[in-house]
Amino acid sequence: MESSELLLLLAAHLALTGLPLVATSLYVARRGEQRVPVLLAVGLAASGAVGILGFWSYYADPLVGESFSYFVLFGSILLACWSLYGGHLDRGLLRRLGTPLVLWGLGSAFLVFLGFVHGGVDSPLATAASRFSHTLPTDNQIPIFYAEWFSEHGHDGVPPVFPGEWHFSDRPPLQAGYALSQRAFGWDAKGLNYQVLGVVLQQLWIVGLWALLVAARVGRVTRALTMVAVLVSNLAIVNGFFVWPKMLPAAMLLAVAALVMTPLWPSLRRHLWAAGLIAALCALAMLGHGSSVFGIVPLALIAAYRGLPDWRWLGVGLATGIALMGSWSAFQKYDDPPGNRLTKWTLASVVEIDARGTSEAIVDAYGEAGLDGTLDNKALNFETMIGATPIRDTFDIVFASTSPGEAVRAVRGLFFFYLLPSMGLLLFAPAVMLAARLRGWRDGAEWRLALTCFSAFAIGAVAWGLLLFGGVNDRTVLHVCSYLLPLLGICGAVVGLRAAFPRFALYFVGIAALLSLALYVPSLDPPVGSDYSPLAAALAAIGLAVFGAVALRGDGAEEPRTVSQAGLTQGG
Repeated sequence: MESSELLLLLAAHLALTGLPLVATSLYVARRGEQRVPVLLAVGLAASGAVGILGFWSYYADPLVGESFSYFVLFGSILLACWSLYGGHLDRGLLRRLGTPLVLWGLGSAFLVFLGFVHGGVDSPLATAASRFSHTLPTDNQIPIFYAEWFSEHGHDGVPPVFPGEWHFSDRPPLQAGYALSQRAFGWDAKGLNYQVLGVVLQQLWIVGLWALLVAARVGRVTRALTMVAVLVSNLAIVNGFFVWPKMLPAAMLLAVAALVMTPLWPSLRRHLWAAGLIAALCALAMLGHGSSVFGIVPLALIAAYRGLPDWRWLGVGLATGIALMGSWSAFQKYDDPPGNRLTKWTLASVVEIDARGTSEAIVDAYGEAGLDGTLDNKALNFETMIGATPIRDTFDIVFASTSPGEAVRAVRGLFFFYLLPSMGLLLFAPAVMLAARLRGWRDGAEWRLALTCFSAFAIGAVAWGLLLFGGVNDRTVLHVCSYLLPLLGICGAVVGLRAAFPRFALYFVGIAALLSLALYVPSLDPPVGSDYSPLAAALAAIGLAVFGAVALRGDGAEEPRTVSQAGLTQGG
């Protein structure tokens, strides 16, 4: 019964989340756009817009919010049907658009059933907090806590303080908005609907990464290998099931990467609609989680290096960002002040709540640390990313432990906290690529994408290490970063291995994937009274196997026609 309930909930939330994405992509395709990465980016932006408007509509009034939810549902269905049956869309394009959406559904099913393979559906949020890692904090409950409050009160009164003295304004509202926009179609007191929805949202990285790989024109096998490697990685498994809103904004930024890190950029930087699209995706990422800034910085620098747009393009992007971010900033300042606790913690290492503004706290913190203290803090930031001492400590535990569970727990903790160790065996990819380079010149789409991904990874890590204040209370542990960086790191590693030694890459990445599964399939702290479910295990295995098959067979080729030949370019 549990597995059938999960299947129904999964299908419902995939449909509710995916309909605006599909409808908008089809509409833009009907207008003449043929490039799959662009269409997927438009769809992700539309999905995020529904999420944020879901929040603001409920904030206006719960009745308005519920009406908006039904408007989105039926409006998406009508728009999709109109685009399909009146637009004479090419079947090949529809097939190419359908592939990442099918992968998204399969990847969500894999993680949902893997997460609940040992039971725990009666207390889903608590199960998610300990299923794949040490017992994590209650951050996964913050969006649903406030979604429930706004569904009843709207803008009447000040939202309550979440345990731990967190104000609603301390955390951006995107995931709460998604929950509000789907609440009218079925909800439950124990949080299972929200947990399944949260997995579906975090797994949107699948759509964003597929857009990047297709836009970069990598080979079919390389695409499939990269998608599977990320799906079974510690990053996607842990942070996809523990549904704090961190993989969701990374999905938006992957779509941006598809537009600015690939051959699409020279064309897109000349069109004003692309400025609005890219800025909207960046703003939605920030409305998902503030750490997204550490992912936006490398993307912006890479885009500038590859060719600056003109001032009109930048102006449209700035206006779009202000339009999306301005209302949230006003809410933080006037409705639920101060809304800067997390910013002060990150940029000034101010953990205690006080009345200072962000700028004042930063100036005070650096003044107190002085030059020597600041340099020490930054050095500690980069040492933390490397994780040399934790690696040694983990090896000591693994080789000295007589308990497999203790060894697994130690390795999981290492992967969870530290940026470079989280790459696992894929951390050796740059060395393999260097060996290949010494044997002769390497070029091609896959080699270039790997280097670009590693460049973004390095730039983002440097920006993160310098911008984060550092110190004992504010270290560069992985969950403080934008998850775009490790996602690009995994992507660059797999693609780079394929570009260097294609056959070796198959075995190497395959072994890394199997080891990751062996690490995360066991449950170290199963829920009390729960039972292992063979059916859930079978469904998770089927989801993973079909995911790999679809990714391998998926068509990434694109038609030559682009938006420059379509009606979207009218008026610039």
